[in-house]
Amino acid sequence: MRKIGLLVIALLIGITSRAQDNSESAKALLDEVSSKMGAYKNMMIGFTSTLVNEEAGITNDPPIRGNITIAGEKYNLDYLGNNFVFNGKKLVVINKEEKEVTITNGDLEEEDGFIYPSKLLTFYKDGYNYKMGEIKNNNGRQVQYVDLTPIDSNSDIVKVQLGIDAKTKHIYKLIQIGSNGAVTTFTINKFKSNQPISENLFSFDKEKYEKLGYLVD
Repeated sequence: MRKIGLLVIALLIGITSRAQDNSESAKALLDEVSSKMGAYKNMMIGFTSTLVNEEAGITNDPPIRGNITIAGEKYNLDYLGNNFVFNGKKLVVINKEEKEVTITNGDLEEEDGFIYPSKLLTFYKDGYNYKMGEIKNNNGRQVQYVDLTPIDSNSDIVKVQLGIDAKTKHIYKLIQIGSNGAVTTFTINKFKSNQPISENLFSFDKEKYEKLGYLVD
């Protein structure tokens, strides 16, 4: 009986050790990706997003296209018919369809359980457990997935799968599974770094939009 008990303990220690190694490897990979991409002076990213919720009968087809330029904490994001401009302090949301502009202090919030494209490099750093996922071949591209699960059991997000290009160490895909059954997928189709860009890209010309008939709040 004593031998059996020792064998069980050794087995449990081995499983725990492998789980810790897996978690540490996943964290190290995420940190490497965040460090590499975060070191660029700027990034210009073109992406597509899809939303599928079979239970609700929701499928957006064709995928929604978006573009984002990131320079440090600043970004200019075109997505879902809105232009999000963040200068590091204030966020300007320009609704082109309604011709309305909303200005708030601080960055986009994730309280709605949605990971915005501007958060790709940082969202994982707080509130998630990690483990290495599958390696998949995507048209000759080796993609290493990292599986993230929220520490908060009441989170609106059940699971996130972050696909990382094994060669470039760039983020390629993010798959978010919500508690309501919705699956949101971001796929990066175009990527350029350290491009010549104007600082005006992250500023808001209030007078210009008022002349265009926008309501500025």
